[in-house]
This record gives sequence, structure tokens and C-alpha cells, in this order.
Amino acid sequence: MNLDLHPASPASALRKLALGTWRAPRDPTAYAALEVRMEPALAFMATHRTLTGRRLTVTHLVAKAAADALRRYPEANVVLRGQRPWLREDVGVCVLVVQPASGASRVDLTTATVHRADQKSLEVLADAMEARVSRVRAREDVEIERGKRRSSLLPGWLMGPALRLLSFVWYGLNVDLRRVGMPFDPFGSVAVTNLGSLGLERGFVAMVPYTRVPLLLAPGLVRDVPVVRDGALVPGKAMTLTCTWDARLIDVDLAARVLRHIGGALEDPRGWDAPGTEAR
Repeated sequence: MNLDLHPASPASALRKLALGTWRAPRDPTAYAALEVRMEPALAFMATHRTLTGRRLTVTHLVAKAAADALRRYPEANVVLRGQRPWLREDVGVCVLVVQPASGASRVDLTTATVHRADQKSLEVLADAMEARVSRVRAREDVEIERGKRRSSLLPGWLMGPALRLLSFVWYGLNVDLRRVGMPFDPFGSVAVTNLGSLGLERGFVAMVPYTRVPLLLAPGLVRDVPVVRDGALVPGKAMTLTCTWDARLIDVDLAARVLRHIGGALEDPRGWDAPGTEAR
């Protein structure tokens, strides 16, 4: 006997999903990180709450900046079909949502997506995102919960083929599966996961191949840092924004432009005061 082993506990639905999603690491993932000064964004959020009574979060700001970046750089709003990239018409922003344990349901991780995000003002986007997140977190999204129940019934060895087949039908064949109870374009153009809410300063998020999302953003914890202002060392605030992208679809120059655009919007958020073009 080479190793002393014993069986592990049965895999959870989330772990079965992970085992079915990823193979051995032979993928085109690339990573980058950007340090962002956060004093202007924090002041903007505080002023917005004082004036409107409504709360904005770092996730809202990053989601809005990402949507605007994809509108400015539409060549980054792309999906892979077969071996050919296709440009998306819609800009959908997907946020990862932690579902707390509830009754017999264990802690889970799922998504909430807002479409046409680039056409919405910051306030409208934040409202739409919070409404979606609240429904998902409360396990009230019928399509997502139905899909999770179905996936939990699959044996682990079948999860990978099932996910690849579903991805092929959704994106390879470009079939709308709402008529059979599956959500429409559930993962969008870009995914945002707030690692700062978990107390993490930075992290590099793994690509999820079956979602066909080529760009993932992970804002970290806003932390105290020393900064130089008017020649003096003073306390400041900073955040690490990490980015994961599919190098088959997005080259490093384009990824850098998207990331710099997002960082610039966070460091000068005044342009978000204007209303968007999409009605509530």
C-alpha cells in the first residue's frame, strides 16, 4: 500500500459542482491586480447615503465601473463559441452570492445577474442588484433553486459531462432554455465577487469554464495605508482589485485598459452623479 487512505465524507452539492467543473490545470487563465486609492469612493458613498438615505457598497461601484468599461471597450464583452469569439450585445454583470444555511439547506454559493447594466445609472443598477441578491439569498429565485435541486440529484461522475453539455447548449448552440425552466443568460459578461466582505485583502478567483464568463473581478478589503499628501505622510485608504481573465479572448493590453478604467472610476466617482439612460 502506497498511502494510508480512508473515504472522505460524501461530497456536498457545491463540491460536486466544483469537481465536475474543473479538470487538471491546462487552462488559459491570466491574472492581474491593481491598487486603488479608496478615499474618493468612500466619501462618495457616504455623501450618497446622506443625501438619499440609500446605501451603496463597493460591489455596486465595481459592478457599475465594470459595466461602463465593457461599454467603452466592447471587444472585451465577448463569449467563446467553439473556437471563435463572439461579441455580446448585452452587458450583464453577475455577482456571486453566499446563501446562508436555512433549514435542511447548507451554506451555498450562487449568482445574481443584472442585464443591460451599462444602460443603468448607478442608483438603478444598485437597486436592481439588491433586489436580485435578496431573492437569491432568501432562496426565492425559482429557476436557480430548481437548477440546484436537479444538479444535486446527479452523481459526481456525471456532473462534469452534464455541465459541459449545458454550456454547449446555452452558448455553443445559443439556445434559450427558459421554456424548460432554466434561467436566461445566467452568468452575463463579467463576474464580481467581493472578497473584502470575507475579510480578505486580495485573492485570485478561479475561472468557471461552463459559465463562459471571460472576466472576473475581485475587490478586496478596504484597508488603512500610509499615503503622501502635500509632502506629508498621512493615513489613507486603499483596496486591491484583482482580475482573472481568459487569455484566449482578452489580451493583456485590453485587460489592463479595462482594469485601469475601473480603478479610475473608483478614484474619481463624480461622473456617476448623472442619471442613467435606462428607466427604473
